[in-house]
Amino acid sequence: MGDSTVTSLEDRETAAAPDSLMAADGPGLLRRLRTPRRPRLWFEILLIAVSYWTYSLVRNAVPEQKSEALRNADWIWRMEHHLGIAVEESVNHAVNSVTWLVVGMNYYYATLHFIVTLSVLVWLYRSHPGRYAATRMVLFATTGVALVGYYLYPLAPPRLMNGGHFVDTVMVHQTWGSMASGDLKHMSNQYAAMPSMHIGWSLWCGLTIFALASVPWVRVLGLLYPTATLLVIVATANHFWLDAVGGILCLMFGFMVARNWYGALPYTLPKAVPAKPKATPRPVKATG
Repeated sequence: MGDSTVTSLEDRETAAAPDSLMAADGPGLLRRLRTPRRPRLWFEILLIAVSYWTYSLVRNAVPEQKSEALRNADWIWRMEHHLGIAVEESVNHAVNSVTWLVVGMNYYYATLHFIVTLSVLVWLYRSHPGRYAATRMVLFATTGVALVGYYLYPLAPPRLMNGGHFVDTVMVHQTWGSMASGDLKHMSNQYAAMPSMHIGWSLWCGLTIFALASVPWVRVLGLLYPTATLLVIVATANHFWLDAVGGILCLMFGFMVARNWYGALPYTLPKAVPAKPKATPRPVKATG
């Protein structure tokens, strides 16, 4: 078929942009802020660097309320027993008995939440510029509300519980896998386990890949990534199951913020940045 009879997918997506993004109502500045634009590389690099620095600074500035964090951990553990889901200790001991597996999980915990999240952001920037800003907003809003959780609900991870029988897999196997173990424990707040941003960020990555990737096996990997992350955070005794629920709730909040701001879910926005409407030339008044 000729080019004149074929409408490209990108054209169709642009044409299907939500009316709320194309409407001319409301204040001009607010309308421009809510309209997807092509991201600028230098600005995005600066924004991500400053945002992560701020996140780390605020997270570590939250008072390490050790006694309250330990009490909360005991309460979480009792609640999970009541719900019949308190199997973290069994998972922790089972994985710890397989050295190569637990060492791999330690490095997974320490690195992939940075590597995969940044990789997905780069992919969005290159391949889905029209959806980039809204999807990035989900990530930022998720992280922002998590900081509130760290402040309001200090929580010790399972491996730091009083009288607990969890294994700190990083310490036992002498691997680098947690900022709260060994010599690095003074560089990070040890009692900021609720919510789990390993889950919030990995689920953000997984949903984004599943929703936007075109290759089926890549979409499957997108779903497997947060599933594997859930197993890792529990097996290494860094989080309870309920910490993961907290991460999911934060992500839901992030999607709500982006939905209200852009008038549509990020994945339903046009893949390409909508073209700017051409200005209508003003009529020239006749003289003489």
